Amino acid sequence: MNSFVGFAFRVLTAIPLSVSVWLVSYFAFDQTFLLSGAFGVGTGLLTYWAGGVIQRHRFLKKHGLTRREYQYIKRNLDEAKRKLTRLHKAMFSIRHFPTLKQRMEFMRVTRRIYRLTRKEPKRFYQAEQFYFSHLDSAVELAEKYVFLSSQPKKTRELDQSLQETRRTLDALTHHVEEDLHRVIAEDIDQLNFEIDVAKNSIEKIKDSRIHDESRRLK
Repeated sequence: MNSFVGFAFRVLTAIPLSVSVWLVSYFAFDQTFLLSGAFGVGTGLLTYWAGGVIQRHRFLKKHGLTRREYQYIKRNLDEAKRKLTRLHKAMFSIRHFPTLKQRMEFMRVTRRIYRLTRKEPKRFYQAEQFYFSHLDSAVELAEKYVFLSSQPKKTRELDQSLQETRRTLDALTHHVEEDLHRVIAEDIDQLNFEIDVAKNSIEKIKDSRIHDESRRLK
């Protein structure tokens, strides 16, 4: 909704209209320079504001959300963005090469969930378990691992804790992958439906050709 494209569109609409009103007021209606300028600036600001209202309305209508629902989702997404920044920083700080691939995959999936819900906010409801549970657990575990692994003196108990943390993060990776699957479940169902429709169309075409060929041979 507040993308750069939307901002640029409002600015590129407001400025020319503002200049046009100023010129018309000054030359056609013989207003003073300052008053014409005030009319122009006021028109530009009003146009920019109205453009934002229209864009927000279209965005909410497109995604089937109320203003209150979107504000709720946006607030949680903004908080999730900060958590993801902390998570990825901690993940990159973990110095355990055997789990590097796992950590990279974990970060890839979390970014994918966030981007999907940012682009289509209504998907947030399918990802609530990720945002309200799994993401918090991942941040806490990763930061705690980094803290413990940075201790100069390792003990057997500490090594066991680090090993258990790695196993838990591994298990959490599977849960996050399931979260992503839930987010795109409707897309998968839609794709399967379209595949079935396409297969039926192909079968009908084949049957029609076979029938036409049989009639031709007779």
